[in-house]
Amino acid sequence: MPGVVVRGGDTPQGGAGVGLHFPWCRAARPGAPRRLQRQRGFAMPKAKGKNRRQKYSYNLNRKRLYRSARRRAAPRIACSHIRHAWDTTKSVAQNLAEMGLAEDPNKAVPIPKEKLLGMEVESDGWGQRKKIVRKPYVVNEMEYEASLPEKKSNTLSRDLIDYVRYMIQNHGENYKEMARDEKNYYQDTPKQIKRKINVYKNFYPEEYKDFILSLKQEKMDMQ
Repeated sequence: MPGVVVRGGDTPQGGAGVGLHFPWCRAARPGAPRRLQRQRGFAMPKAKGKNRRQKYSYNLNRKRLYRSARRRAAPRIACSHIRHAWDTTKSVAQNLAEMGLAEDPNKAVPIPKEKLLGMEVESDGWGQRKKIVRKPYVVNEMEYEASLPEKKSNTLSRDLIDYVRYMIQNHGENYKEMARDEKNYYQDTPKQIKRKINVYKNFYPEEYKDFILSLKQEKMDMQ
């Protein structure tokens, strides 16, 4: 092969070997420049854009970005009445004062200051300030919402209701017979069945009373 130099030498295994050397390939030499190594594919490429200088974008509205970032970073008020009446240009104390709410409950309902060991405690003059309530509807709406009866979000499944009604209809209050019933698919113990019946009583008291009355009426009709 033209231009190829064959060199002899010892192999790592201890025997004689033959090595090939390409004198025309400068990139293969140990001291070759990195530019040649990159051209020949002998060096790892750098990450794209790693040393790229960041440019200032003139197309972005910095004021709008700042406002949106502040809006996202601000905590969300859980109460909808306070959230709708909130004025972002005013402080927390000013907003609460306009709604008729207290910022500090210790100052809103002060502890009566009595003489301690013959010494009078000086007042800070907080009670002398007059606050004007400009948004009284916030307190009225919150009081109305608090006066509404609480809605029960927990309900029983239809399968559990049918299961309990079947057990009561066929076995009355004999929980041991309920546990032996073939329709006791859950393999409940007598105490577990009794607990499920009590849960049904607490969730639907009117329905349970009507159901017991209907069972008594059926027994009277059969007699």
